[in-house]
Amino acid sequence: MNTTKLTLGRVLLATSALGASVMLPGTALAQSVYSDTPSAAADLATEADDQSPTSVAEIIVRGRNIPQQNRATAEVAAFLTQEDLQRTGDSTAAAALTRVTGLSIVEGRFVYVRGLGERYSSALLNGSPLPSPEPLQRVVPLDLFSASVLKGVQVQKSYSPDFPGEFGGGVINLSTVEAPAEAFLDLKVGIGGNTETTGKDNLVYYGSDTDWTGFDNDTRKLPSQIALAFREGKQINRANYSVNELQAMGQSLVNAPLRLLQMQQTPVDASVEISGGFTSPNRLGDLGVIVAAGYDNSWRAREATQQEGMFEGDGLVPRSSYTVQSNQNDIRLNFLGGLSLSNEDHEVKWTNMYVRSTTKEARTSAGPDFDAGGTIIRNDYTEWFERQLFTTQLAGEHYLGGGNWKLDWRAAYAKSTRDAPYETRFQYGVDASGRSIHNVQGNLISFSELEDEVLSGGVDLAYSLPMQAGREATIKVGAATLDNTRNAERHDLQFEAVNGLTDSQRLARVDYLFSDYNINPNTLQLREIAGGNGASAYDADLKTNAAYAMVDAEFWPTLRTTFGVRYEDGKQSVTPRSLFAGSPTYQATENNADYWLPSFTATWNVVEDQQIRFGVSKTIGRPQFRELAPQTYTDPESDRIFIGNPYLVDTEILNLDARWEWYFAPQQFVTAGVFYKKMDKPVEAVIVDVGNQRQQSFLNAPEATIMGIELEAKKYYEFASNSDFIANKRWLIQANYTWSDSEVSVGDDDTVMTLGGAGMPEQAKFFIHDGVRMQGQSEHVANMQLGWEDDTARSQATLILNYVSERITARGAGTGGSREPDYLQEPGAFLDFVYRKDFTIKGQDMGLAFEARNLLGTDFEEFQEQNGRILLNAYELGQSFSLSLTARF
Repeated sequence: MNTTKLTLGRVLLATSALGASVMLPGTALAQSVYSDTPSAAADLATEADDQSPTSVAEIIVRGRNIPQQNRATAEVAAFLTQEDLQRTGDSTAAAALTRVTGLSIVEGRFVYVRGLGERYSSALLNGSPLPSPEPLQRVVPLDLFSASVLKGVQVQKSYSPDFPGEFGGGVINLSTVEAPAEAFLDLKVGIGGNTETTGKDNLVYYGSDTDWTGFDNDTRKLPSQIALAFREGKQINRANYSVNELQAMGQSLVNAPLRLLQMQQTPVDASVEISGGFTSPNRLGDLGVIVAAGYDNSWRAREATQQEGMFEGDGLVPRSSYTVQSNQNDIRLNFLGGLSLSNEDHEVKWTNMYVRSTTKEARTSAGPDFDAGGTIIRNDYTEWFERQLFTTQLAGEHYLGGGNWKLDWRAAYAKSTRDAPYETRFQYGVDASGRSIHNVQGNLISFSELEDEVLSGGVDLAYSLPMQAGREATIKVGAATLDNTRNAERHDLQFEAVNGLTDSQRLARVDYLFSDYNINPNTLQLREIAGGNGASAYDADLKTNAAYAMVDAEFWPTLRTTFGVRYEDGKQSVTPRSLFAGSPTYQATENNADYWLPSFTATWNVVEDQQIRFGVSKTIGRPQFRELAPQTYTDPESDRIFIGNPYLVDTEILNLDARWEWYFAPQQFVTAGVFYKKMDKPVEAVIVDVGNQRQQSFLNAPEATIMGIELEAKKYYEFASNSDFIANKRWLIQANYTWSDSEVSVGDDDTVMTLGGAGMPEQAKFFIHDGVRMQGQSEHVANMQLGWEDDTARSQATLILNYVSERITARGAGTGGSREPDYLQEPGAFLDFVYRKDFTIKGQDMGLAFEARNLLGTDFEEFQEQNGRILLNAYELGQSFSLSLTARF
């Protein structure tokens, strides 16, 4: 008996079309057809209808268990669905992505794919690129996106030409929720806490009455006299302003609310979310509306140890050691609004998203300082960081020519900002009696702003070309454009003691010392201390224009091939800008290059529900704006100073991927893959000594390779038992593991360009040892989920384990002709528990969720090690717990 075989993508359509026919008795037709297309399915259905009543085509479906998203792409990819997001209970996209094979999270915000830093991955929202509000990254931090507004996430690990050419570890495409088929309205409220923070007395400063909303009530607004000086480019000092004007400027700065540190009991975390949507038919099609909004207010206190090391003999010893206390209040707001209009052949969507994340932090650090002769130095900080992202996208999907042609287009505008007003630092020493006294020369008040905009667009046109035996080829062409502009500037102000300070003044409380009474021509006078050399401001721009062509076809039965090429022309510049009159010390940096980026992928449907993928491609990685800007920036997370390197160039990457997939049952699978990447001139972070001050900078290493193995499995179990607890449940075990190994190659004749070398080649081996691991790469990354779901009790529980092994965060500093050990971090293992239960009260559907995070009590630790351990940054994370209640209307 002959058979008709359908493979991969259009199984459900084909089986639906032929469902009635295959039930007829009779003799099968003499044909054997393999297909992955809707047109082929329709042809088969028509052909079956034309047969006599006594004949029928028997259908053997291949790939019936392969999930639709895996059938739709020929690439090596991973997917997070709404079900996955709900099961793990992760609040942000960044946290949710740590569950994906080969992915790890850094600083709770940035995702590393296969051990490659965030600079080697791109983040898209509904296919459009996003700007970043972060000074150190061009990649948007994914903690900005609440998991509640996401429909799903695609992580594509092998390259295809319809994605941007900046592709190293992979591309992360976030898809937002869409208008539902049935109207809904959900309201969710939650509370939570942390064992290191909640209910304990921690540092705070008052700020303004409205800080809890994430918006300041103009308390931190830049005073008008100072704002005018910034706009006119006049440095605030005695050369440009009279003593009376300087006095007025100094007295205009807000004092006690933004400077005085106090202790206060930390409240519980709180959150509220509301979402709703509907679809309404009309004569033009279905009009869809989706709206979601959320507010989250959380606190995290830390007591950290921060040390700097130095050689003593063959080992490292601390040259300075600080105890750091901090309390950080994070307020997050998000809003999503979408409209869609669709009919059988056309759909147009308008999606708008606004995200705001505000961080208010009070911090103090104290300890013996090497540069101060080993005396105790204390620095008090108050900080306020506003991060905002707004994006609007208009997109369309159209089927033309009877369905053989498909046109997709998108146009998007996105803007992100970061405003940090009144970053303050006040420094203290210790007198002979052990009392804290002001080191007035150590005070600093900074105002910084960053604005990043992206205007992008793209169009994709696909044509389905029928082939013999019911197969087809899809020919796809497209073009994309991007214009990303950024400007950043920072103003540093300081009060100088004109005639020195008396003992009583140096012992005074901070708000008393800097009161209006003491701000006068004879005591304290305001001045601006930086910005004239181009190291405090820069303008940056990246323009890319791209076009591509690719073919996706099943030239041979069960073997799907996708091949194509992308041409991408990029022009990137970073221009240091003097805040005052005169030319900057540093010149503009320009990286202009165009690339042909080919790719080839083959997917072989070996046997029923099993397939093998293989891919090879060439991609690039561009330096980030901040990595090119010779401007210093202090990271409040680590208290480390960063400075860019204008001599960085693009990284070129060869990618090889192979993966075997077996979908042995619906939603159940086993996969195994290998990958290899060869990188020419990868960017690495290094520590440099600048005037006895440690700074983190960047350089292009000569060459690096990374290879690895990825394993993943998911299995459900059901057990017969007399116990309802056992019998009524479907049990889940899901796990993934990634082993990877990387190596940086440095030859005797290899050179690098650094900011300290002023553009002159320097020996690469002085900065990087041959054969070391790449920065950010962990040898082991593993995840496991154990849980159950009970449809009868309407409940679900999951234990979630995540493990990431040691990784390098930066290269050690060079001192005395040798280099210190690299900076290391060992993220360790995190165990979480999530429980959800739905129930009904008086006809009202409700949902309860309980989450417990970091049950193992894993701590954060970044260190150096050589005959002794230097704790660069170490603190306890504590355990976090939350409880939420959802009402569904």
